[in-house]
Amino acid sequence: MITEKRVGKAFEHDQAWLLPILKALADETRLMMLGLLAKQEYKVGDLAARLDLTEPTVSHHLAKLREVGLVTLRAVGTQRFYRVNETALAQFKDAVQHIETLREPTLSQSDESWIDALPEDFSDEERTMLREMTHNGQLKQIPSKQLKLLVALRWLATKFEADVKYTEKEVNAIIQTVYPADHATLRRDLVDFGFLRRERGGGSYWLAPEEDDAPKNGAG
Repeated sequence: MITEKRVGKAFEHDQAWLLPILKALADETRLMMLGLLAKQEYKVGDLAARLDLTEPTVSHHLAKLREVGLVTLRAVGTQRFYRVNETALAQFKDAVQHIETLREPTLSQSDESWIDALPEDFSDEERTMLREMTHNGQLKQIPSKQLKLLVALRWLATKFEADVKYTEKEVNAIIQTVYPADHATLRRDLVDFGFLRRERGGGSYWLAPEEDDAPKNGAG
């Protein structure tokens, strides 16, 4: 079993320790267990009852979490109590944050090159708005002010090709590259503000022709 001391040493000297941790956490049941154990100690039977699982199944998942040092065992007589290894969890968090710092320092600047590559009819004011509303090419949130929303929708519309019909699933996939949190709202807005046309019943979507009389004016 990996002890807290070994866990700390592994994080300091061997970043490959992250791989088994990530594999252990790539399981919904183990994630739920970790959440429960972060709040209080549990015995196998109590944890099994809480998760509606058999005790052998719970024991199997606990063993996997103990192997990577995320869970510790405390024995009191014949009883065994499991809880989160706070030290290992904190070190795991630090390691993940460390990965973030390894990114190229010029990444945020190069990621804004897409703004410079926008069509020429995007004004300087619109480009400034997009810089404020986005991070690494994605919307931070759906703008609440209509002017900014129109600019965001106009930018999003550039990701669709003219004379191409898209299924709703394809439209959602394109929108999710810009704002994964809520593709449905942006899809409706693209239609409501006239950037996309939709077949009756929502079967197909296509980019509205430029000559369409729709409220597409952003900042001018």
